[in-house]
Amino acid sequence: MRRLLPATALIALLAAPAADAATSLVIKGAGYGHGVGMSQYGAMGFAEHGKGYREILAHYYSRTAIGKLDRTPTVRVLVQSNRSRVTFNGGARAGGRKLDPASTYSATAYGASQVVLRSSSGRKLGTYGAPLRITGAGARPVILTGAGAYRGAFELRPAQFGGLNAINAVSLEDYVRGVVALESPSSWPAEALKAQAVAARTYAITTSKAGAGWEHYPDTRSQMYGGVRAETLSTDRAVAATGNEVVTYDGKPVTTYFFSTSGGRTENVEFGFPGGDPKPWLKSVDDPYDDVSPKHRWRKSLTTAQAAAKLGGLLKGSFREIRVTKRGLSPRIVSAEVVGSRGKTVVSGPTLRARFGLDDSWAYFTVTGAAAASRPRATEGEPGTSATPARAARRGGGVVSGFFRPARRGSTVVVQRRTSAGVWRVEIRTHAGRGGRYRATVARPGVYRALLGDIAGPNVRVR
Repeated sequence: MRRLLPATALIALLAAPAADAATSLVIKGAGYGHGVGMSQYGAMGFAEHGKGYREILAHYYSRTAIGKLDRTPTVRVLVQSNRSRVTFNGGARAGGRKLDPASTYSATAYGASQVVLRSSSGRKLGTYGAPLRITGAGARPVILTGAGAYRGAFELRPAQFGGLNAINAVSLEDYVRGVVALESPSSWPAEALKAQAVAARTYAITTSKAGAGWEHYPDTRSQMYGGVRAETLSTDRAVAATGNEVVTYDGKPVTTYFFSTSGGRTENVEFGFPGGDPKPWLKSVDDPYDDVSPKHRWRKSLTTAQAAAKLGGLLKGSFREIRVTKRGLSPRIVSAEVVGSRGKTVVSGPTLRARFGLDDSWAYFTVTGAAAASRPRATEGEPGTSATPARAARRGGGVVSGFFRPARRGSTVVVQRRTSAGVWRVEIRTHAGRGGRYRATVARPGVYRALLGDIAGPNVRVR
């Protein structure tokens, strides 16, 4: 593909006494998330069309079945990390010592392997080897200051950099109760919530961040988890109705990635996470009901200067274009090139998503530039002009030109003018030539833009 024609070159081509020029990057995309596994909005759509949770899970996780765990394991979640002091109440015991659940206690790290427990007044109650385990009275939760109430127990361990980690050790079923409503709205159909419960449960036992004494974060680095505050009646029912059920392939639980919105099709795991290994249950599938999501389709527009700033460190020279070299089956971007005036840099789709702050890597990039130049208005008495004011006015207007890249040669380009009421009206139609360039003569001054399909170029003014 040829390099983009700089705005200054566009102006020079017009050979006019007055000009206006601009360039921009338009990004059209679909979906929200990484695109691998179960689309949450798609699952909601399936449920609204009468599908049960087993059918939903079988659709998104190819060739899988539903199995049941023979026991309920404990999972450990890092709720607070590297705190100089951890404060809590609701605790009934700590390291063998009885506590008053109505009182507040604090703990600090002592060296690399011990924890100091103090009363609310700061009196030292004891030094314990890590982890210091804190439990509530019966099934009552422990309340961690700044985080909320959590079932199970808390295990306090010195962190790597001198602070203290507060780790919630909780049964898998209670953990899932604290996940489902934060991952799928509790108002969604019951079958969608059940699908979410099974997916969340399976993901919890098949993934681990492998920290010191913990496996999961309470956020999108693992999955959203809020403890007791996240529990609702409808999501608790979904967890109970699917108790200990997990997604299995070949008889074993498998990693069940899930995300918000597919845009109409999910992606193979090796394309959604470039460099990963293919998995037979994480294949691209059609997602017919995902269009209920507000993120089913989206777009974003930046100036080329803004685009260049976001690509800092990847861009060589001045920004020219994003050239996609490989797409997956959805078609999310697997690899692309950031093209600058001094060379190109190979990047992945997830990298582009992160740099531009996109909802998904299902994206198409169009660089467009426009320039406008005015023709001098004839006046009475000028050589070779009419002395008639009406004929003189017809000598106004000018030329609007520019490019869309990529664009097929011969594609229709619609040039519009903005009225005084702010409405865009078609002024003239032309066609894209080599390199996506177009040129159109307009009869009057005003603000203009060009469209290639539904992609609008930057506004320029004919004076």
